[in-house]
Amino acid sequence: MKLEEKVRAVESLFETLSEELDHFQSRAGFSCAVGCGKCCEKPGIQASPLEFLPWAFQCFLAGKAEETLDHLNTSTVEVCHLYKTLSLDSGSGRCTAYNYRGLVCRLFGYAAQRDKLGKLQLVSCKLLKQQSDAFQKTSLAIQQDLPVPVFSDYYLKLAQIDFGLGRKILPINKAMKLALEEVLHYYSYRPFPIGWKRIA
Repeated sequence: MKLEEKVRAVESLFETLSEELDHFQSRAGFSCAVGCGKCCEKPGIQASPLEFLPWAFQCFLAGKAEETLDHLNTSTVEVCHLYKTLSLDSGSGRCTAYNYRGLVCRLFGYAAQRDKLGKLQLVSCKLLKQQSDAFQKTSLAIQQDLPVPVFSDYYLKLAQIDFGLGRKILPINKAMKLALEEVLHYYSYRPFPIGWKRIA
């Protein structure tokens, strides 16, 4: 599969997830506060290189892949490279590449994982859990078959696009670094992809 086909496949998976999340969130009754970035400020978030392939590809199209890779190679910051704080107070910030954020970013807060007994449990932050009535009602509704995106299901679908890049789980900045390296290596001896425009 060509790299640009992988990019489209990942983007298609994200579109499917977006539809599922829209449906779930319309029934959930709880939501993140506007401008909240507490989950993004947590160091050590794990991700796969494949979920950041669309982002890395956009960096390449913009002529910023090498510059961004250099920055990631020298940075010692453990917080996501794409997250920027909006104030001196912690917890207020934004993603600088929201449309190209990773799978973990899309799932967290509104997706579930299976416990040891196979029951679905929402994976959320303390702030969402504090919206106790709505959160508890939604958790109960999930046990009564309210459809909810499931982390493991989406990571399996991701791995079907590219097993090596999809199953490798790393600290988020290392995952982005490998995604950039994948794109740069792929196009080092290939022409610029047909049907795509340079955005630099």
